[in-house]
Amino acid sequence: MRAVCLKHVPFEGPGAFTTALTARGVSLERYLVPQEGLPKDTGDLLIVMGGPMSVNDSDPWIAEETEFIRSAILVGKPVIGVCLGSQFMAKSLGATIRSGKALEIGMTPVTLTAEAKQDPVFRALPESFDVFEWHGEVFDLPKDCVPLVGSDIAPLQAFRYGPRAYGLLFHVEMEENGIDSLCRECAPDLTSARLTAQNVKATAVPHLPQLHHIADRLIGHLLDSTR
Repeated sequence: MRAVCLKHVPFEGPGAFTTALTARGVSLERYLVPQEGLPKDTGDLLIVMGGPMSVNDSDPWIAEETEFIRSAILVGKPVIGVCLGSQFMAKSLGATIRSGKALEIGMTPVTLTAEAKQDPVFRALPESFDVFEWHGEVFDLPKDCVPLVGSDIAPLQAFRYGPRAYGLLFHVEMEENGIDSLCRECAPDLTSARLTAQNVKATAVPHLPQLHHIADRLIGHLLDSTR
């Protein structure tokens, strides 16, 4: 089996998803879409990563990627979208992406919806838990999707379309070096949010094992659904 990962900047990669895929003998192909273009197909699992750009930007590759993701979702391919990736998914399904009330950076408490308690991935999670965030834009629930997780700033933090497409505004795959990279490459965001890199990392690191457990559970569920 093979997974395909769409990246948008060199410093935002699949992180803990790589570990979960390797443990299951799944190969992973990475494509830096703005520079390299889209792959020929989605593989057995499509993972769409984050990035500092907006899905509302006018770059031609954004429209092309939106359609690529939409096609994958509508034919029932397993898809995971993280942060910008979830915004791509929401846009591809007709939702509006807009600025949130504030930047959400670092650990944020989120709460499961009633629907999440029937979801094969999220039903095993606590009612409320902390996730790692780094985004300024939010979205409404796309048509025919199930809301899974929300927070005070972003009432919709995660959704599912059909049984096999999950959009997560937060990062379950984030590793320590990924936090370092974000703090370095997106330092103006820290200034805007009145945060320091040291504080963001120190607060996040104790939560990473739980987030990686969610990442592993999500990968396991989606790969099992393709067999």
